[in-house]
Formats: sequence, structure tokens, C-alpha cells
Amino acid sequence: MNKSDRSGNVLFPIFIKLHQIETLIVGGGYVGLEKLEAVLRNSPDARVTVVGKEILQDGIRELAKQHPHVTVIERPYRKKYLKGKDLVILATDSRELHEKVKKQCRKRHILANVADTPDLCDFYLSSVAIKGDLKIAISSNGKSPTVTKRFRQYFEESLPDDIQGMLDNMETIRDQLKGDFEYKVQKLNEVTEAWMKDKKKKKKKKK
Repeated sequence: MNKSDRSGNVLFPIFIKLHQIETLIVGGGYVGLEKLEAVLRNSPDARVTVVGKEILQDGIRELAKQHPHVTVIERPYRKKYLKGKDLVILATDSRELHEKVKKQCRKRHILANVADTPDLCDFYLSSVAIKGDLKIAISSNGKSPTVTKRFRQYFEESLPDDIQGMLDNMETIRDQLKGDFEYKVQKLNEVTEAWMKDKKKKKKKKK
């Protein structure tokens, strides 16, 4: 495919096990708090170090008290804080600092997200709708966090309250099924299709 043939959002979505890797957040202000909250909302056991010249938000310290794998360092950023890190989120008001850290991350093959600076990002933080074990990550290709937030709210309000029960049942059915992969996929598709049809019928009756 030629570059000219590509259109739309070409980002590849993944779900990362943050409790198995080390994350660094640079910034102790409101944006740093916002990013830490987003990380812990999705991964309460995430291993995170927050570094800031000043920790201006008490919420950062409070979250560190509640989550034993969160470390807070109230010192100016130094290159040494990248040691052993797998992922970096930059959340200060200094583009100069962000550009410097991004270069250091690139040399070490560490992926970095830079708040409100899409051109410096290796990845974007998506807006995530959560219902039990179901997560739906939403991306606008870095164009509008407001739009992704609205869609997150829409999905969280629209998803059935008993979605967790369905997921648990599907896991049980999958473990009990015999046969090859293709057969299992076919049977699981049949079950989910029947569940969705039942939901639609009940929704119409309520109307």
C-alpha cells in the first residue's frame, strides 16, 4: 500500500499489562494527576513512578497512598529516571523539556506520550468505556479528546448492565467446547448472536 492510499485513523490499538512493566509520568501538576488517574482507572496495580520538580496536586500523593506500586519523586527530571522504564508519559508545561525527554526515550527505544502534542507522541491515550471486564478504547487520531470523551459516556450508558454475566458465561462455554479453533469460533458467534437478539427484543418491549 502506498502512503497516498492510506486514509483515516491508521493507529494500531493494543491493551497493555501495565502491572507487568514500568511506567514513568513526568509532571506533578494537574495534567500529571489526570494522566495518573487515567492509568490507575484502567490498571489499579500499574507500576508507576511520578517525577515532578514540584508535586502541586495533592491528589497525586493521595493516589500513591492508595496504590502501593505508585512512587512519587519531588525532584527535577533527570535522565536517570528513565532507567528500567518501558513507557513514558510527559505531562508538564514545557515543550523544551518534552522534546529533550522524547529524544532520550527514542535512543532507549522507550515509547512516549506527550500531553497535547500529537507530533511528539509514539502513542495516544484513548478514552475508555468500561463495564466489568469489557473495555472499549476510543481514538480520534489525536484530533479531539472531547469527542472521544462523549463517545465513552455514550457507550457506558448504552452497554447492558448484565454484560459481565454474559462474559463469564462465554468463558465457561469456551472452556467446555470441544473441537478445533474454527468450530469454537463458530459456536461462540452463535451464542453471542442469540444474546444480542434477545437484548434487542427486550429493548423493543420496553418501548
